Amino acid sequence: QVQLVESGGGLVQAGGSLRLSCAASGSFFRINAMGWYRQAPGKQRELVGSILSDGTTNYGDSVKGRFTISRDNAKNMVYLQMGSLRPEDTAVYYCNADVRSKYSQPVRTYWGQGTQVTVSS
Repeated sequence: QVQLVESGGGLVQAGGSLRLSCAASGSFFRINAMGWYRQAPGKQRELVGSILSDGTTNYGDSVKGRFTISRDNAKNMVYLQMGSLRPEDTAVYYCNADVRSKYSQPVRTYWGQGTQVTVSS
């Protein structure tokens, strides 16, 4: 089993910054892509950013140029540095990871419990 635990959420004023962290633990062979998604009340969950094990990144259009995703493969962690925050960035932010538990097993996607980010105007 794999567990993902997010941290770093909270309340911040518009224009401010916040850094989220996500730690993966458990027994597994390899973590492929890791990423961040968010879900605001009444809206669908959307991609914030993703990063492959080789460092290749992808971002949702609404956060490009403001957010940066990074990871530490040795520590099995992924980070989201958020800047120039806006009230519309308010959401629950979820970490996810595509994990191969054993060499012979297929890749499975795991999700964290989520962390609340609230941006006040």
